[in-house]
Amino acid sequence: MKRGFIAAVLVLTPTLAVAWPWSQDMMNQPSIKPQETDNGKLYQFPKRSVPTFGIPTKVANREEAGKLTNPIAATPESLKTGERLFKIICSACHGLTGKADSPVSPKIGAIDLTTEYVQQQLTEGWIFGTITFGSAIMPAYGKPGEGGGSNDLSVEERWHVVNYVRHALAKASSPAVAEAGSK
Repeated sequence: MKRGFIAAVLVLTPTLAVAWPWSQDMMNQPSIKPQETDNGKLYQFPKRSVPTFGIPTKVANREEAGKLTNPIAATPESLKTGERLFKIICSACHGLTGKADSPVSPKIGAIDLTTEYVQQQLTEGWIFGTITFGSAIMPAYGKPGEGGGSNDLSVEERWHVVNYVRHALAKASSPAVAEAGSK
């Protein structure tokens, strides 16, 4: 009997130690949780607070996004990430080369992303805004401040796609590059 009692005490001792008041985690502290309300009204985040992903995108539409500057440098890592995301999300309509050469491109009116218009005249912010808010036919792939869907890209991912479209897509789809890749 004594052995059974000692064994039970040893087994339950860690449980008792964890249950003390000092074992409360950071969740249970005086603070305002994101979905808490004050008489039915959601609390607003403090002014000048930074989104958790670190890149503010306070724009209401594609036109406002046109003024944004790309906060992510077009490094080889960014271009590689952008290429991967482009192939997953964008190539179904714009084709792997970006020249609107996928089977569905003519049916939906996808544009050639390698044209001078896209490469020279559109700002990187405009391209970001188009990815974010969509266009007449293109769906939105992430609206800031709204719950994301299964295909939504984070703010950072959208900027990586912009880097790929502007700094690598036209070069990757040029005939000289295509011939070199096939040899």
